[in-house]
Amino acid sequence: MPPSRVLASTLVVAFFALAGCGLVPVDTPRRNTTDPATVTRSIADVERFWTAQFGEVSGGDAFVKVQGGYYPYSKADPPPACGGQQAGYEPNAFYCPSDDFIAWDAQQLIPQLERNYGPLLVGVVMAHEYGHAIQARIGPSNQPTVVLEQQADCYAGAWLADVLAGRSTAFKNVTPAQLDDAVAGVLTLRDQPGTPATSEGAHGNAFDRIRALQDGVDEGVTTCAAYRARNLPVTEIPFSTEEEAASGGNLAYDDAVQLLADDAQSYWQRTYPQLTGSPWADLAVQPFRAGEPPSCDQPDASAEGRAFYCPSGDFVAFDSTELGPYLHQEIGDYAVGMLLGDLFARAAQERRGEATRTEQGQLTVDCLAGSWTNDMITRDQSDSRVRLSPGDLDEAVQALLAFGRASEGDGATAFDRIAAYREGVLKGLSACTN
Repeated sequence: MPPSRVLASTLVVAFFALAGCGLVPVDTPRRNTTDPATVTRSIADVERFWTAQFGEVSGGDAFVKVQGGYYPYSKADPPPACGGQQAGYEPNAFYCPSDDFIAWDAQQLIPQLERNYGPLLVGVVMAHEYGHAIQARIGPSNQPTVVLEQQADCYAGAWLADVLAGRSTAFKNVTPAQLDDAVAGVLTLRDQPGTPATSEGAHGNAFDRIRALQDGVDEGVTTCAAYRARNLPVTEIPFSTEEEAASGGNLAYDDAVQLLADDAQSYWQRTYPQLTGSPWADLAVQPFRAGEPPSCDQPDASAEGRAFYCPSGDFVAFDSTELGPYLHQEIGDYAVGMLLGDLFARAAQERRGEATRTEQGQLTVDCLAGSWTNDMITRDQSDSRVRLSPGDLDEAVQALLAFGRASEGDGATAFDRIAAYREGVLKGLSACTN
């Protein structure tokens, strides 16, 4: 069997901190040094976790640690051959099932991950690779690569839940900001947009990989062990045309704003009566120049005040000279869609007399925004002026990370906001209001 790798693409997809437009209180670590012992401590902690948890998925069998060893490698000192095949240097981490060892690039990959996103992400990567070792011990062995990779993500999430519960010996007192840093790092480990889920070596888009990680956090190892192609919701799709691939599936900025705002308006015209029994009054959208927002008493703000719903005037507004173009350029057209989805959902929630400015209120807004995305996915495409393209769900996740990165204060973390958005995307409107 070939080695199971954490990365399906090289580590060139950076998280967009959006520091230039002030969206994120960027506390993403940019350390000058890394600790080579982080990997050692992470592996020991993952083994502690599996010593306690293995019986839950093995029918009571005792846990046997990786027997083939652990190998940091570099360009000058490559990893051992796996199954008799010597691979060239790659900035990667992998488990070799035939020889039962784990290897990682100690020259580029691990130092870069720790520098940019903190040591917790290194622990997640090692927990992912150890997830493949668990598969080698209990199966399954006949599933598509994308299923096996996301199952390993799920196992990593189960370990992460153990860390968050305070049982880790290596990671103590993890803050919401550190968790969001790790999630931002997971985003970089996605497949390139347009990769078919059926491709050999496919790992999944960011939306699916973060969903698998969150499954592990929320549900534990038994849910992960049950992953199969028949029950795994995979959203990764290829581009449908050469033109779509060439554009990355992105509309021009002005077209994106107009078409997505019109589509959100149409969606709420159809669905708002289901929530309230009352018709939806058209919502005015007011773009404004940076620093010159329209007047509003007590705006219900998003994106650090650069976008908001105004209850007193019953309109939404956003900075369309800096914020909107920056999101479009640095992330993609559906980052703009996520911004508009948030604003329309915020208006819907306020109009029906429900909270938006509490943690639970924000999560409901995110779920409602996801329900609009669900409608785009499930509607009759022949009658639609807009549809999702490969990469759009990842763009939404990136936007939520930009808007929702945790600070030391109260409120929903990006980790929780992504989970709420995913509920709406996968289950629709009813998941947000029941």
